[in-house]
Amino acid sequence: MTPTRGGSEGADQLFALQRRERLMDQLRLHGAVRVRDLARDLSVSELTIRRDIAALADRGLLTRVHGGATLPSPLEHEPVRRRRLATPAFTIGMVVPSLDFYWPHIVSGVRNAAAAHGVNVQLRGSSYDQAEDRRQIVRLTESGQVQGLLLAPNLEGPGMHEMLDWIGKLPVPVVFVERQTPEWTPTPHQMEWVRSDHATGMEMAVRHLHTLGHRDIGLVLSKGSPTSAHLAVGWHRSCAALGLSDAFLIRESVALDVPGHRRIIADILDGCRRSRITALIVHSDPDALSIVQYLTEQGIRVPDDMALVSYDDEVAHLADPAITAVRPPRHWWAARRSR
Repeated sequence: MTPTRGGSEGADQLFALQRRERLMDQLRLHGAVRVRDLARDLSVSELTIRRDIAALADRGLLTRVHGGATLPSPLEHEPVRRRRLATPAFTIGMVVPSLDFYWPHIVSGVRNAAAAHGVNVQLRGSSYDQAEDRRQIVRLTESGQVQGLLLAPNLEGPGMHEMLDWIGKLPVPVVFVERQTPEWTPTPHQMEWVRSDHATGMEMAVRHLHTLGHRDIGLVLSKGSPTSAHLAVGWHRSCAALGLSDAFLIRESVALDVPGHRRIIADILDGCRRSRITALIVHSDPDALSIVQYLTEQGIRVPDDMALVSYDDEVAHLADPAITAVRPPRHWWAARRSR
C-alpha cells in the first residue's frame, strides 16, 4: 500500500504544480484572478483553488483578496510601524447605474485592479436617472474621503449637457466607465473614459453567423440601453464589409417583464419571415431568452429554423437550448487600464 500511496501523492503534487503555474500565468497576464473563474477553467473545486492561492501566498508570490488573488504590492513589504504612520490609502468612489447583471463583473474588475495597487473603492449604486446619479456622486464627494471618481452616469436625453457641465466642475478627477462623451461635444466637456469595444463585439457576432452560411441576418437592440448605439455602429460596419443588408434593425425591449412582449416578438418574427431572415442577433440576454422561449412554444427550432446570438452572455447558458453569446470583457478592462 505504501508504494501505491506514494505514487499517488507524487502525481497529485505534479498536478498541483502545473495548476499553480497556470494560476500564476493568469495572474501575470491580468493582474488579478478570481477563484470561481479558475475553478471553472481548470475543472477543479473552488476549495482546491483557494488552497493553491493560500500556498502561493505563503511563499509571497501573490496576495489573497476576497474571492481571488492579485499580484503582490511593494506596500505589503513595508514595516508595520511605517505603514501605520503613512498617508491614508488612495480611495476612489464609484457610482454604477445597477448592481445586477452586467455591472457586478465591472465592479469586480475595478476592485481587483484597485487591490493590486493598494487602492480602496467606495461603491454606490444608482439607477438610470440623472437626479439619482447626482445624489450618489454628491454623497461621495462631500464625504471628503475620495480622491477620484469612476462614474457611469445617464448621458441620454436633453439633460446631457447640464450633467456634463456639473460633472466637469466636481472637485476630484473623473473617469467615465462604459460611457463616452459624444465626439462633437465641446472641449470643456471632453473627459477621460474607458469602455468595452461593443462595435467590435457586434462585428464578431455578424461574422460568426456569416461563417455559418447566413446571408440574411437581423438585429434586435434593447430599447434605451446606452450600449445599443455602439452595437448599431458595429452592425452597419460589419454588414457593409460583408456585403449584407443592414435593413432589419429593430429597437424594442422584449424581455419577459416587458408588458406585451409576446405581441412584440410575434411582430418581429413576422418581419423575419417577410425578409427571409435566418439568423437574429439580440441585445441583451433577457431579451434573447424571451425570444427563444417564444420560438420554442411556436415549434420553431433553434438554431435549425432560426439561428440566434445574444450580445451579453450573462444568462445565455440558461436557455434551452443554450444560446451562443458574445461576452464583453467586463471584469478585465479595469486591470488592463491600470497597467
